[in-house]
Amino acid sequence: MSLLSLLVALFSERYLFKKWWQFNTYYKGYSKVFLKPNIVGTNIVHAVILGLFISFPVISCYLIMEQLGDGIVYLLVSTLILIICFGCFDSRKFYKRYLDAAFQGELTTCDLLHKELLQNKQLPQMGVGQALVWLNYRYFIAIMLFFVIFGAPGALFYRLLTRVNERCVTIQPDEQPAHCLSSKLLFVIDWLPVRIIALAYMLVGHFSKALPTWLENLFDLSKPSYEVLTSVAHKSEDFTVDTKDCTAEPCILVRLAKRTLLLCLAVISILILTGVL
Repeated sequence: MSLLSLLVALFSERYLFKKWWQFNTYYKGYSKVFLKPNIVGTNIVHAVILGLFISFPVISCYLIMEQLGDGIVYLLVSTLILIICFGCFDSRKFYKRYLDAAFQGELTTCDLLHKELLQNKQLPQMGVGQALVWLNYRYFIAIMLFFVIFGAPGALFYRLLTRVNERCVTIQPDEQPAHCLSSKLLFVIDWLPVRIIALAYMLVGHFSKALPTWLENLFDLSKPSYEVLTSVAHKSEDFTVDTKDCTAEPCILVRLAKRTLLLCLAVISILILTGVL
């Protein structure tokens, strides 16, 4: 059933643009009820609030799925949750706007859009293509992994955690995003999957060229996950950077990310069909 849900969700995600299909619609409503901006307290209080904020919908989802059994209703509900958790309409819209501006030669607009993307997604300075590679992992591949291993509650948990991190729900109002509780938890969760997915990038790209970078980061316990994945992805593809061509880097890396997504889907399908997952 999980394989069928994956296939339906991946096919449907790009065609469902209405707000009720978007994760942020439900997140905004939920956060307005649960998170109050005037809450004060110790670090422990904020940690408890963050834990409850994420745990309540995930546990509720788990209990509901347990009551549904393994029938058609279970399949429909889990697929619906996966569709909502998958993807990000804002990032897809950004990419289209960026390409439109680039093809029209509006370099200033491209630069502004680039900065806007990094700011909205709480990303450090990196190329547009590298940012899209990382977001492809966050919004698709990682959610796929959590769904096939932990079911719909797992997909919901990861998407909630990443959304909290983007909003930077920090312990103190003036705290930097890098020190956010959600960032620390995501670092632990992403450590192994990122290195596995980086290997997938190598397999669909230039393996020998990216191998030294992958090996260098394999057992590094301090390097940020996004840096590991984007550096390997960058080495896995050949392109010449032209300051006047804003489309080269993102288009090439997006195509590489799509091939990696297909490889991950194929491997997951084989593991499901053979009974490993």
